[in-house]
Amino acid sequence: MVPEDLFYSEEHEWVRLEGDVAIVGITDFAQDQLGDIVYVDLPEVGATIQLGDVVGELESTKSVSDIYSPVSGEVIARNSELEGSAELINTDPYGEGWLFKVRPSEADATERLLTAEDYQGITAQ
Repeated sequence: MVPEDLFYSEEHEWVRLEGDVAIVGITDFAQDQLGDIVYVDLPEVGATIQLGDVVGELESTKSVSDIYSPVSGEVIARNSELEGSAELINTDPYGEGWLFKVRPSEADATERLLTAEDYQGITAQ
């Protein structure tokens, strides 16, 4: 499942643009590879993040994985629902399991990201 209306990073994050806000999450492929997610560490609201920075962690029953920022900008929200229900990432990675929201610092924030078709190409290998 790779929604066509999102952008993707090679590190398996997705980005949905809503006006001047980028909503970030991890892909269905990533959550499947991680297994049951039990803990999430997200960037703080107000933090300035850069494309490619490690901005948090996902801990699953299998391993701990870094969260990489797919865009540069200021974190304006984090999904507080995940603090007590990290499993939302497994059950609804493109909806209720979103991670954080960023106000991008670049007008072309998605220019370096992959389309759904491109992302499917790298996960099919």
